[in-house]
Amino acid sequence: MAGSSLPRRALGRTLRRLRERAQKSQLAAGLTAEISPQSISRLEEGYKVRLATSQLKELLNLYDVADPGSERDEILSLWQEVKEQDQAAKIAGTTKGWWRAYSDQYFAHFDHYLSLETAANHITTHQLALVPGLFQIPDYRRAIVRTAYPDLSPVDVERRVELTVRRQERLQDSTFRIDALLSEAVVRSKPTGSDVMAQQLLHLAELSERPSISIRMIPLDAESPLWLMVQAFTLLEFPPLASRVVEPPIVFVEGYEGALFLEQDTVIDRYRRAIGDIQRLALSEDDTRTLVRRIAKEHAA
Repeated sequence: MAGSSLPRRALGRTLRRLRERAQKSQLAAGLTAEISPQSISRLEEGYKVRLATSQLKELLNLYDVADPGSERDEILSLWQEVKEQDQAAKIAGTTKGWWRAYSDQYFAHFDHYLSLETAANHITTHQLALVPGLFQIPDYRRAIVRTAYPDLSPVDVERRVELTVRRQERLQDSTFRIDALLSEAVVRSKPTGSDVMAQQLLHLAELSERPSISIRMIPLDAESPLWLMVQAFTLLEFPPLASRVVEPPIVFVEGYEGALFLEQDTVIDRYRRAIGDIQRLALSEDDTRTLVRRIAKEHAA
């Protein structure tokens, strides 16, 4: 989502909730703020929209949040945070996410995912077939891209590999945590040559030794089929903002031709329960490391 940020998405979500609570239409909101209904929609979706503080206050008045108090103060504090982040991004020359330079190399939905991944401070991913992108070594990624897109030019292949390497800079951030629950099929399959697969697995084992990275394997003979029924997904969680507003978690489910971004509380709760069940089936981190290194030797043999 180009032009979006965590505070901006939180502001949009809050304004949508207030408008719906006040039973006002986007047309009424647009007329009040003297912007188009389409701009109100984009504002509520977390996109960057030209808006003055006076226009925001008019919207709050329309939504019956006119009197000074905790709710109005919280929203104006969040708005201030949005403006400060925009100003900081402008000074740093990063008003658009770094990944936008690679926008010709991914589907439209992945732009939104990358903005979420960059903002998240905790990711839990469950994968059934492939090593997660944040863990892929260049040769593994290169083989995956060539298989999925055999007609892609060598230049574009390398740009996609470069995008993956850039994403992995998040792993250097000590405030960012990732918990990976991987099917044993991920490490036993051979989407690449044996030598590359061996290197990839050794890389997984090394990553798993970092305190902010947890990698646990679900054995193929695990008794419960739940981990197969749930399929692959990623749960993204976000840090609280300076305004104390908390951005709700999001579940990302990607398919071959598209993706879903799931935000409903009941859906998130179901995925959290599924994560708990899958964790009970998974090997410990130490046993996973041992298994991964053993299978790496088998690939290299």
